[in-house]
Amino acid sequence: MGGLPFSISLFFGGFSVKFFTDYTNLVLIAIVLISGGLLLWPTISRRGRGGLSAAEATQLINRRNAAVIDLRSSADFAKGHLPAARNLEFAELQAKVAQLVKNKNNPVLLVCQTGQQSNKAARIVQDAGYGEVHVLDGGVDAWQKAGMPVVKQGAAK
Repeated sequence: MGGLPFSISLFFGGFSVKFFTDYTNLVLIAIVLISGGLLLWPTISRRGRGGLSAAEATQLINRRNAAVIDLRSSADFAKGHLPAARNLEFAELQAKVAQLVKNKNNPVLLVCQTGQQSNKAARIVQDAGYGEVHVLDGGVDAWQKAGMPVVKQGAAK
């Protein structure tokens, strides 16, 4: 037996194929594994952060009537917020989490300035029994950078 000492031979109809000892096959296997990993990377990285882009958040709001909860201070909320957002400061969330939406199966979108407080709040809201909780990735900052509208003192901007 030639080749690598740990070679694996496959038998098909009496023919012996030393698949893993052929370096061409090893290169092709490596290419398949690397390209598969690169194709899965966006899905894997999204799962870790758990946030929605501005475009995905817009679809969630428009198609599924998600409740938008802005966790920033009242002063920051007044400076500009997502259309149809309700203000509930992060400090008050634990006490008022049961009042977010009537149906706990409706989607909830949590928004803050940068997305960090929203990720913390998502755990609180999920622990309160809400089935579908989302976070706006990057918060209001990312929303505005994407060119999405904000409401300021009753007028869209």
